Amino acid sequence: MKSGLLALYVTAASIGFIHTLLGPDHYLPFIVMSKARKWSLAKTGFLTFVCGIGHIMSSVVIGVIGIIFGVAVMRLETLEAGRGNLAGWALLAFGFAYFVWGLHQAIKNKPHKHIHSHINFEGHSHGHSHASEHAHVHEDEKKNITPWILFTIFVLGPCEPLIPILMYPAAKNSIVGLIGVTAIFGTVTILTMLTIVMVSSFGINFLPMGKLERYSHALAGAAILLCGIAINFLGL
Repeated sequence: MKSGLLALYVTAASIGFIHTLLGPDHYLPFIVMSKARKWSLAKTGFLTFVCGIGHIMSSVVIGVIGIIFGVAVMRLETLEAGRGNLAGWALLAFGFAYFVWGLHQAIKNKPHKHIHSHINFEGHSHGHSHASEHAHVHEDEKKNITPWILFTIFVLGPCEPLIPILMYPAAKNSIVGLIGVTAIFGTVTILTMLTIVMVSSFGINFLPMGKLERYSHALAGAAILLCGIAINFLGL
């Protein structure tokens, strides 16, 4: 293996890891949604993997098309920047909408007491919330759309370093180099996402929520909203 190609592979792995680690949008949505939706670790890992594949392949397809037709790197970077802005605002909008919906659910399901009087004039009271079977039916109807929203956002979101830093230098070496660099970058990115999401999701299940349990959806939405704000206004 040529030393230049080996260096490119190491660079691909390093950038894939750092790029993912420094981008909370790569893992935070899965962690908070897993907690709020009570997804199993298997489901959480599967959704993270699928979204990671969509996230990477969208940039790979654009990069390969650019290489085939000789599109300038600057134009591809402009396209990727536009997709990044769109994905950032989509994440922010989803977080805001989910926060409002979660807050509404928390208020609607606020625990309260009912007093029951009996014929002997004795009475008793009990507390409950309206998070009953009826609420669970609507929960089941709505939850199926969440993975699709996350997947769409991740497909829109670009892997910014992949095209200018990795794919074009690899293409100058060989097709094998192009495939190798892309595969390494993608593998490291997805493994980093999975590691952070799975470890965090497992650990967060041990946190005592107490009275905050009914605010889990609102808290998840707020976390995603803050993530979108950080991307759009802080450049994360």
